[in-house]
Amino acid sequence: MDATARDLIVLEPVIHNNIWGGRRLASEFGYAIPDGPVGECWAISAHPHGDCTVKEGPGCGQTLSELWESRRDLFGDAEGDRFPLLVKIIDAEADVSIQVHPDDDYAKAHEDDPSGKRECWYILDAAPGTTVILGQRAKSADEFRSLMERGAWDELLNEIPLHAGDFFQIDPGTVHAVKAGTMLLETQQSSDITYRLYDYDRRDANGNLRELHVEKSLDVIDFSMEPPEKGLEADEELARAIEPTGATSLAGAESAAGVVCLERNEDYTVSLVQVLGLLTLPMDDPFWCVSVVEGEGSIAGRRVRKGEHLIVPGYVDSVRIEGTMRLVISHI
Repeated sequence: MDATARDLIVLEPVIHNNIWGGRRLASEFGYAIPDGPVGECWAISAHPHGDCTVKEGPGCGQTLSELWESRRDLFGDAEGDRFPLLVKIIDAEADVSIQVHPDDDYAKAHEDDPSGKRECWYILDAAPGTTVILGQRAKSADEFRSLMERGAWDELLNEIPLHAGDFFQIDPGTVHAVKAGTMLLETQQSSDITYRLYDYDRRDANGNLRELHVEKSLDVIDFSMEPPEKGLEADEELARAIEPTGATSLAGAESAAGVVCLERNEDYTVSLVQVLGLLTLPMDDPFWCVSVVEGEGSIAGRRVRKGEHLIVPGYVDSVRIEGTMRLVISHI
């Protein structure tokens, strides 16, 4: 059957204050945010640190974690104790800490958490000249420690240009940091494990330096990883893929009319979708996480605009999408 507005699981985002955040989540997306620096909108999340409430559709009034427990039929053959994905919008007004995330095995063994943190970024906006830290050049923990203790960050870290419309995949073990002036949509495993290597000697509201996790970081850094020279130019890939007529599928092809697959791995698949009129997509996955990152239109007959996020359940056969807008769609 075709999806209808009643099938869509529309979520209320959870907003987080962050020392490096700004105020653009209100000005750019219209979110109601608290006072102070605000860095993160957890848009689709069942994580205990930010469990979104269903405001429309199946399970209205429940949290996503409650819906995951009570209505597993909505999520196809997805398994696990927790809804597996977490989608965020990040507003970095200042530099975010230099950090790294563990894989599943390390998270289970050292954090009693079922999930490590593989993530990816679609860059929504970037100030002119902005860069991103992605990867490092040391070949061992001893070499990394030596350079870090000397403060030789320029020698140690891989810093590359950043532009709106770029896409970056960040696997566990990758040293990384978002720099000031960046806004992005992040798709990740449902995890909140972050090991900080350096935080620019910033102090929290109580005047304390924020905690670092150097030893765990050195445990999980992948020293065999070659640092990249640039990100994927996702918007340019999408522009080449767009055709004025015809529908396409998220499944199968790397790119097709109006759809570009940005990343496919064991934890998630992420696609960038440009809607220019009518696009009908067959549902071939357990569910879709859908974020409207630009424009407005309708999904399954429900009006949507920039900044809205929803889940399409896996029991539908197809989804009719209309308007002029850009979407990021992810699934397992």
